[in-house]
Amino acid sequence: MAKVFLPYQLKKTTNNKDFIEVKGKTLNEVIINLEKMYPGTKEHLVQEGRIKPGLAAICGFSATRKGLLQELEEDTEVHFLPSIAGG
Repeated sequence: MAKVFLPYQLKKTTNNKDFIEVKGKTLNEVIINLEKMYPGTKEHLVQEGRIKPGLAAICGFSATRKGLLQELEEDTEVHFLPSIAGG
């Protein structure tokens, strides 16, 4: 199972858990299963079939370049992080 870490704003939907273990072989499957466990989370993570703009998905040790098609190994950590802008 993937170990999913959500942005701070979504922790309230998961009873303030630090992470959630979710089944899935791809990032898309993980998000679908996360939505089944905690309805309403998907709309904060996905827009028009892609990772929502302003949000990065870190799978393992690097940002995904395959988006929702990213394949996940067993026990992969998945972090959803809001983009930081500034100058």
